[in-house]
Amino acid sequence: MERVIKVNYQNKEIKEFINETTLLEISESFKKYYNYPILIANVNNDLVELSEKVTGKCKVDFFDRSSSVGREVYERSACLMLVVATKKVLGESAQLYVEHSMDNGIFCRIKGVEFDKPVMKKIEETMRELSKQDLHFSKISVARIDAINYFRKKHQTDKVRVLKYISNTYVNLYRLDDVYDYFFGEMAYSTGQIDEFKLTFIKDNGFILSLPTIANPECTLDYVHHSMVFNSFLEYTEWGNTVGISDAADLNEIVSKGNYNEVIRLSEAYYESQLTRIADKIYDNKKNIKMVLLAGPSSSGKTTTAKKLCVYLQSKGFKTHTISIDDYFLSREDTPKNEFGEYDFESVRAIDTNLFNKHLSKLLAGEKVLLPEYNFITGKKEFHKNYLQLGENDIIVIEGLHALNDELTMAIDRRNKYKIFISPLTQLNVDYHNRIHTSDTRKLRRIIRDNKYRGYSASETLKMWRNISEGEFRWIYPFQDDTDSIINSAFVYELGVLKTYAEPLLFSVEETDDMYPEAIRLINFLRNFLPIPSDEVPKDSVLREFIGGSGF
Repeated sequence: MERVIKVNYQNKEIKEFINETTLLEISESFKKYYNYPILIANVNNDLVELSEKVTGKCKVDFFDRSSSVGREVYERSACLMLVVATKKVLGESAQLYVEHSMDNGIFCRIKGVEFDKPVMKKIEETMRELSKQDLHFSKISVARIDAINYFRKKHQTDKVRVLKYISNTYVNLYRLDDVYDYFFGEMAYSTGQIDEFKLTFIKDNGFILSLPTIANPECTLDYVHHSMVFNSFLEYTEWGNTVGISDAADLNEIVSKGNYNEVIRLSEAYYESQLTRIADKIYDNKKNIKMVLLAGPSSSGKTTTAKKLCVYLQSKGFKTHTISIDDYFLSREDTPKNEFGEYDFESVRAIDTNLFNKHLSKLLAGEKVLLPEYNFITGKKEFHKNYLQLGENDIIVIEGLHALNDELTMAIDRRNKYKIFISPLTQLNVDYHNRIHTSDTRKLRRIIRDNKYRGYSASETLKMWRNISEGEFRWIYPFQDDTDSIINSAFVYELGVLKTYAEPLLFSVEETDDMYPEAIRLINFLRNFLPIPSDEVPKDSVLREFIGGSGF
């Protein structure tokens, strides 16, 4: 066995360490490159916790909370601290539910005991004490059956049920201050590294655990309540409870009995009911509303939803017309560039907003307008014979990245516009403490669609995701509050269907690929779900936009 080993840091610096030195000790030599505590290591392209020892020559990289990898570790560790703090303050009878993302944090609820703002403050103070104590997050690998028996004795039925459907012989549990919990992801080394967070009381035994973000890793910003998105989450959660599906185990139990067809029908009906309500609202205000504007983050199902909404509006007597924002791109040479000198097609300033507003104003005035068609080969707008003139019962449907941005439709009176924000706001969780990220659902959808229709590998899509996400935070989320309706395009059954398509693509990511750790994370996430055949997914379902076979 080698006495001394060489560690190559980011192909920039090589240092020697004694064999079996921990990554925590090694990270001390490189912490000068980081502004925040190092949380996790990448060793030979594999995510490894800092408590692990290095036993041979290797390449390493580290992540703090300013990176996407480090941010996930930070959140997961903060959640376990919250679990422990809740037990310390309220005892074993209190049940903490970590539910879904909101603003820069996570919405949580406590059930089984009296809960109010002063109690929440005690929990926050206890979390801060845990941070000051700098306690170690211990990972232990145990037989799955032993873990099930342990959680059964502790009356933690959510853990018992989710572990029932995992095929792994062994699972990882994490221990903090004599509390054991199941998490399917890495933790920080100690609680001292989790020193920035805030708890904000909401209502109905709920609060927000706010954390630093990648965009603002220095501190935790105050929580900003987005009432429409929040209420959409709550509505879907209540619907899930009504149909008996609130976590992965509920869904897996139904699938294991072969009864998933009913779940598909119920979930599709819920989605359709949202379109019915919106069509009714537009009809009730048909004297004013002349255009519908639909926007949402990547892979929300905008295209299918816009087409389906047109059908619903037509059933109300409207004649619908769709206008593509893409046809109003500026000429290629006039397109703004980003900081890397590349054309920034994501920017609203890549759109000829003056012409767009001019055409919309003329259409609403009853004039005939010659609409452009953008030639993506020549990079110029072309005008053929695509004329449009609106009748009394005509309505325009506009779907796209900037549809909710008033700069795009600044010449149009607000009362003439009906704005819709769409996103798959999943209410489903893995268990009480492991939430499902809305972005993971969209990421899986995009991986499948990009491969099927664009020939991209999973790795190529994953590499694009950071830029996609940055564009959403810049051009979509700031406008989510100025909407008339929200469409939740999540389907309670979809992860079982997506698994059958996404898993093979994720397994194709090579071990030497930079995206390999993220592919493994998604594979481990999907292991919590039983596969669902796609045969019963309706041809007009939003999900068909990604898996194929759409009637549209």
